[in-house]
Order: sequence, then structure tokens, then C-alpha cells
Amino acid sequence: MSVVNLFDRVEFERWWNQAQHTLQSAERDAHEGDFAWACFKAQQAGEYALKGLLRGFGKRLAGHSVNRLLGELAALGLKPSPELVRAGKALDFFYIPTRYPDAFPSGSPHEYFSEETAKEALHHARQVLDWTLEVAREAGA
Repeated sequence: MSVVNLFDRVEFERWWNQAQHTLQSAERDAHEGDFAWACFKAQQAGEYALKGLLRGFGKRLAGHSVNRLLGELAALGLKPSPELVRAGKALDFFYIPTRYPDAFPSGSPHEYFSEETAKEALHHARQVLDWTLEVAREAGA
């Protein structure tokens, strides 16, 4: 009897590769002092990795909330740690205010994000990507 692998490795890898590329771009932005974009791209990298994992398991979801995507994976029986859930929630804060001037009472987003904030966002994104890759490997990627 053969075992059927239900994890779509090819679809996961498409999204995983984009997540890695986006995280590397975020790191370059942070290095160059473009902290708002680094934070936004860190959120995007986490989102891509989690969407890739969900797609690997045959689930297609719309939306951009890293926290929601982690919740959907938890509903599949996966167990993101409380620390990972905190990282996901932190990343969600970078989705809108990093890009839209009306997210603040005055000024523009680039005036509100610092090197420290970008480092935090990158750390959270790495946590999400590391966990995602670990789960995908266990699933057969």
C-alpha cells in the first residue's frame, strides 16, 4: 500500500519563495533606512508564508491578517505557540499605517517608523517563516 502525500509542496514553495524574497527586500529597506516599507514588507512576508502553508494543505483564503491565518492553521490542528501568535498580531499592525498618510493625524508614514521598529518587524517575520518551514517539512515539503 502506498501513502498519498496530501501536502502540495509545489504550491507551498511558490509562496515560500515569494515570502523569502520579500523578507530579503525588507531587510534591504531597513538597511537603507526605509523603515516603514521594511515593516510593511515584513508583514507581507509573514502573510505569504502562511498563505503558502494553507495552500499546501489545500486551503485558499483571502485577507491579509497574519493572526487570522495563524488561526486558520490552528483550526487544522497545528499549534502555533503563544509567542508566534503575538508575532502575528504585531505584524498585522504594519499592514495599513506603514503605507497610508491618513493613518496618522499628521505627517507621513515614513516619519513614524524607526530602525528599532523595523528590527522588531523583521524578527517577527522570521519567526513566522521559520515556523512555516518547519510545519511544511513535517508535512512532506
